[in-house]
Amino acid sequence: MLTLGQTSVIEAPIHTKIFLRGPAGTGKTTTAVERLRFLLAAGVPADQILILTPQRTLQDPYLSILHSPEMIPGGEATPATIGGLAKRMVDLFWPLAAEAAGFAHPDQPPVFLTLETAQYYMARIVRPHLEEGYFESVTMDRNRLYSQILDNLNKAAATGFPHTEIGERLTEAWGGDPAQRNIYADVQTCANEFRQYCLEHNLLDFSLQLEIFVHILWNQPTTQNYLTGNYRHLIYDNAEEDIPLAHDLLAAWLPAFDSALIVFDDGAGYRRFLGADPDSAVGLAAFCDETVELQESFITNHGLAYLSAALSEIIQPSGAEMPENILGDELGIVYAPASAAESESDQPARLPRFYPEMLDGVTDEIERLIAAGTPPAEIVVMAPYLSDALRFSLMNRLEAKGIPVRSHRPSRSLREEPASQCLLTLAALAHPGWDIHPTAFDFAYMLMQSIDGMDLVRAQLLTKIVYRPNPSTGSGAAALGSFDQIVPEMQERITYVFGERYGKLRDWLEACRTEAPQPLDHFLRRLFGEVLSQEGFGFHHNFDSAKVATSLIESVQKFRWAMEGAGTVENWEVGKTNLPDTNLPTPNLQILALGKEYLAMLADGVIAAQYVAAWTSTPEDAVLLAPAYTFLMSNRPVDVQFWLDAGSGAWVERLFQPLTHPDVLSRHWPRQRIWTDADEVEANNATLTRLLNGLLLRCRVKIYLGLTELGESGYEQRGALLRVFNRVLADGNGE
Repeated sequence: MLTLGQTSVIEAPIHTKIFLRGPAGTGKTTTAVERLRFLLAAGVPADQILILTPQRTLQDPYLSILHSPEMIPGGEATPATIGGLAKRMVDLFWPLAAEAAGFAHPDQPPVFLTLETAQYYMARIVRPHLEEGYFESVTMDRNRLYSQILDNLNKAAATGFPHTEIGERLTEAWGGDPAQRNIYADVQTCANEFRQYCLEHNLLDFSLQLEIFVHILWNQPTTQNYLTGNYRHLIYDNAEEDIPLAHDLLAAWLPAFDSALIVFDDGAGYRRFLGADPDSAVGLAAFCDETVELQESFITNHGLAYLSAALSEIIQPSGAEMPENILGDELGIVYAPASAAESESDQPARLPRFYPEMLDGVTDEIERLIAAGTPPAEIVVMAPYLSDALRFSLMNRLEAKGIPVRSHRPSRSLREEPASQCLLTLAALAHPGWDIHPTAFDFAYMLMQSIDGMDLVRAQLLTKIVYRPNPSTGSGAAALGSFDQIVPEMQERITYVFGERYGKLRDWLEACRTEAPQPLDHFLRRLFGEVLSQEGFGFHHNFDSAKVATSLIESVQKFRWAMEGAGTVENWEVGKTNLPDTNLPTPNLQILALGKEYLAMLADGVIAAQYVAAWTSTPEDAVLLAPAYTFLMSNRPVDVQFWLDAGSGAWVERLFQPLTHPDVLSRHWPRQRIWTDADEVEANNATLTRLLNGLLLRCRVKIYLGLTELGESGYEQRGALLRVFNRVLADGNGE
């Protein structure tokens, strides 16, 4: 049922520009989706509608309309992000942009870089400097070093200042050890060299695409007329999560639209660490005909609304009048499972001392909730960071009770996924020319993943018998023994069923070794389709593994396109330095070298780019395990939330980023001002307030705090979130 406020926006005259704002859960996106339906029903051509969101995963509600049977045949509305729109325009109007931007080869096509390929090229710039002593006082993984330099370039473009000012701005705000200024100088040198390398080789990372689109192409009459002529109606959702450069563009573009609906989420801005700027988004209201506010929540009950207000007032006191305290049992605490003696006594439940006890309590409570009628999909378990140990422990507990469960960690590298490790191990075995020999452990792990039902004991036994990772022949090919040659006693222990499946896999690999090399993404498609997805093999019923395989293949494909488009493969000294087999034709050597280079890149820890399939292809009814911010950016409510590690400081503390700073590199930080501890505390408090409000506004029934005396790492829990809740409970506002 729509409210009068929603209806007034949906049915507003077509030539109206509205700024729609309100807290999460008040029906703003629902209103925007219905506005889209209204425009289409009123005869607005679909191809004149532009739907902007800060990230692609937020477009799902609109895509459900655009792909529904009720859509009138003809044109199609354009869902886009500012980055996607920039890429599209740069590609379309490349001749207008190339020379003005300073590219060395304006007559040649551009090569668009993903996060992965940008890190790859950044690594080529930074590695020689590391040998010269750059960043010597920084202790961090190399992939994080590469990504933070790229993040600085992105923030410079998103904010609108020249990339040559990155080091200067960071240095001006630094008041600590003078040696850190040398680190910022190293950052600036690497950023400058990376940008120059991109200009010399027609490479466009995210930052360069943005700069060209907004500062060059938008000022070209041809490009501007194309955009304003093609798109007459705008729907811009979650504007507060977008970058200020996008808001600048929209401020200049809004007068040309016939209608516009800009949706703003009060109290949000969860992507500030990525450059999101709610303050500049609010400024778009001045370019609209009217502002409409929605305040009535369709999600949060009154008790949780009170809890949200109470927590906010404790973290950031404002003197605002508090609503009536009607918090009942909306707040729960996870207690340790009671022993038989404890359950028979009248003693109150006790908090767990150790982390595994808390996980047992969470599992028991989830089982109880589901038995009482709560659908698994309406339960989310989150922590500030979802470590491998936490994910594995909790998933095992839930699966042991027959509870469907899924997890989502966008920052998790593809190399950490079991399905990826399986695929890449098989790829190494099928390409002896790479001279990469998986360990016996990797081989056994691959057998467990690729053969349906094979356990670790049989996998290790089979590995010891058939696998020789270091052949004495010197051919580079690991020896794979035949199951038929194993003595009968061992065959029976392994079982003939598993032996037959291993035989099929071995024969397929042996056949690949004799064929001409093919691009790695082509090989992985064949491996998945011809073997692993077939009955009896590990990916046949495992949809998570199939999803990972899809992401891996897409990652390899984009890497190959970027390397080939930039001419990188042709410039490698392949065959003589990288590969042992110099008798193959040059094209085959280049294919082999490219595949080997991808494995080296993944081994170096380069994080996979965000793949939309990982957000959308989810089971219909399963408990979700996710980091808190990942759940927030999925923008969906649930009935029950579990907040684990409630005593951890990670709920509020900013990630350690020695090469960048999201606040200093924003528009709102004054030049020459030192960033102090007081600024850090203030920023952390604002972050915690946004996070807690965002979570509570997306909860219908109840939240549970997962508390332990000792945290996951064995230390006493004294984090800011726990202190805030202690204040609420001490004031008698909860039980």
